[in-house]
Amino acid sequence: MLKKGYKELLAEANAQVTAVPAGEARSLADAGDVVFVDLRDPREREREGTIPGAFSCPRGMLEFWIDPDSPYAKPVFQEDKRFVFFCASGWRSALAAKTAEDMGLEKVSHVEGGFSAWKAVGGDVEAVERK
Repeated sequence: MLKKGYKELLAEANAQVTAVPAGEARSLADAGDVVFVDLRDPREREREGTIPGAFSCPRGMLEFWIDPDSPYAKPVFQEDKRFVFFCASGWRSALAAKTAEDMGLEKVSHVEGGFSAWKAVGGDVEAVERK
C-alpha cells in the first residue's frame, strides 16, 4: 500500500509552489530575469515544440542539475533568476518546482496547465529539432 499517491503529492506541491496562469506566464517570456525550464522528454519537445528560449531539463535530471555539488550541475541553476517550470499539463512541473524550492532555489513557480495551456492562450512555440 502506498503511503502517498500522486494526488497527495500534487496537492502538497500546489499548496507550496506558485502556479502561474499561462496568460501571465506569456508576459514573463520577455523578462531577462526569467528562465523557463522545459521538463518534458525529448520526444515530447520534438513533437510539440517548446517555449522560445526555454532551458531543457528532463525531469529525471532535475535534482542532479540543480545541486552545485553534483558532477552534473548546470550553471543556469546557480544564476539569480526566476525559474518557471513547465511540462505538458502542469503535474510534473508542480512536483519539480516543489523539489527545486526544497533544494534551495528561491524564485520558483510553474505554468498552471503546462505547455498545453501555454499553447491555448496563444503563447509562442519554437520547433525543436531531433538531435
